[in-house]
Amino acid sequence: MALMPTPTFATTTLEDLKSRILGEVIVPGDADYDDARKAWNLNVNQHPAVIVIAQSAADVAEAVRYANIEDLGVAVQATGHGISRPADDAVLIIMSEMTTVRINVEDQTAWIEGGTKWGKVLQAAQAAGLAPLLGSSPIVGAVGYTLGGGMGWLARKYGMSVDSVNYFEVITADGRLVHASAYENSDLFWGLRGGGGSFGVITGMEVQLYPVTTVFGGTMLYPASVAKEVFTRYREWIANAPDELTSSISLMNFPPIPQVPEFLRGQSFVMVRGLYCGAVADGEALIQPWLDWMQPVANQWRAMPFSEVETVSNDPKDPSIGWSTSVWLRELSDEAIDTLIQRVLPHQGPPALVFAEIRYAGGAISKVNAEANAYGNRDANLVLQMIGMAPTPEMHRNLVEYTNLIKRELTPVLTGGIYINFLEGEEKWNKTKDAFLPETYQRLTAIKAKYDPENRFRYSFNIPPVKG
Repeated sequence: MALMPTPTFATTTLEDLKSRILGEVIVPGDADYDDARKAWNLNVNQHPAVIVIAQSAADVAEAVRYANIEDLGVAVQATGHGISRPADDAVLIIMSEMTTVRINVEDQTAWIEGGTKWGKVLQAAQAAGLAPLLGSSPIVGAVGYTLGGGMGWLARKYGMSVDSVNYFEVITADGRLVHASAYENSDLFWGLRGGGGSFGVITGMEVQLYPVTTVFGGTMLYPASVAKEVFTRYREWIANAPDELTSSISLMNFPPIPQVPEFLRGQSFVMVRGLYCGAVADGEALIQPWLDWMQPVANQWRAMPFSEVETVSNDPKDPSIGWSTSVWLRELSDEAIDTLIQRVLPHQGPPALVFAEIRYAGGAISKVNAEANAYGNRDANLVLQMIGMAPTPEMHRNLVEYTNLIKRELTPVLTGGIYINFLEGEEKWNKTKDAFLPETYQRLTAIKAKYDPENRFRYSFNIPPVKG
């Protein structure tokens, strides 16, 4: 059901567009153009034809109608994380000023406007004794994270963020505002949950919240010299892990920079991270075998309010020049462990990667029917993410080649799937299909043809409209 009828007038010029919206219109040559076109990843160098800093859903609708008249693509950016394609010669809609959050305590839901970061949702929800299914960083945009799946530190207990969406508010390619839910535009609702922003602009969503307040979580750091033993113990540890425990193991090469604590600076470690959302005493009992086996260099596991969940990962807060890639693993074999240790930890000279992390999925994620929404790879339990710094094009090429080498060596344990939220740029675009079951991808292209036949929203995932 359309909530906002398409008006009879047409926005035909930039001056018309400026006069019809509350937000700001920026074009090349304007003083603030270069700042406005930046993404969180500083390697993204995009040159939109028009930038619209929207303040409302009505602003977004006007920007989309303008793109239709001028035959331009439409790109959307909240925080600028996870850019797939630069918004060159497009209308770039910046959502960062659309940050309303409303908590319904009785229904345990949150209404989240399109440009909101997870940190604001977390703060509002925790004040009501509730928790959203955010990721490891509170500075990531809630909507973009959710559209690609959304696997955070509560995932094994409560599932992916995408599974907890009640409805979306969407501006479609023809400039209408519609609801997408299980009861309205249900095909669109199905596709948006995992299929990314390829079908419209999400100006808001309602998500389910959960009664999580105090948790037990953190990080244990062990010397890199015992990495093989730690990986082996981790493999055994997660074999019978309760759903209340979401965890990861990673190889970390801390850079020699002042922002890193001195005892970590320039050193390499193997880290066991996680969060237990059951009773604190049970969480303490879960990690005690680790402490009995070997005292870590540092043990940061502790009871804490869920509002401090970002301390588990301590993700960077400032824009970076990093690059991320990812694959799903079928198992954590001895050979796979040896490959990661050999390729990630430094041997001669500086390391090529900052870190490689394997997150253990399963639990509630795998219990959702594979046909419930577009999100794929539910039967895979181990997702590997590798991140490195790429300040120059040459370093970026070398990093891509090196991680491709690692993937080739891991081929025997790869599922062939990818977790699209951990990919960026050209790889994210070229490998979109690998995020879905074949029949799911085919269905997504049909939904694309229905809601965006001209492929205006071609800067998110690579889902072209199927040709009839």
